[in-house]
Amino acid sequence: MRRMRKDSFSRHLMQETSLTTDDLIFPVFIVGGTKQRQPIESMPDMFRLSIDQLVKEAAALVALGIPAVALFPSLDASIKTEDGSESFNPNGLVQEAVRALKLAQPELGVITDVALDPYTTHGQDGIID
Repeated sequence: MRRMRKDSFSRHLMQETSLTTDDLIFPVFIVGGTKQRQPIESMPDMFRLSIDQLVKEAAALVALGIPAVALFPSLDASIKTEDGSESFNPNGLVQEAVRALKLAQPELGVITDVALDPYTTHGQDGIID
């Protein structure tokens, strides 16, 4: 047996990779309001979606076999604070989006970003003292 195939872990490391839709996570950028589908200039064919549009998009993703989405909020500057307190608002944008997605597509995996940068006035990923 060849040296690189002797142990299970090395065989696993050297094996061919097979990528399917089961391995995909679709990034979704969300905004407040309704009927919002805002193009993202730096990312062709990507949009900032309001929750109602997100739910429609999720149905299409599930139909394609994509098992999960990752949510990234785009918040209005008026609700950003130094300490990012909107991040733990039970009725915040991400929290409402998760509830809407799980109600509409219970089998869809929902991943959230725990970074503070979308919520802080200074844009840092933490609290500045």
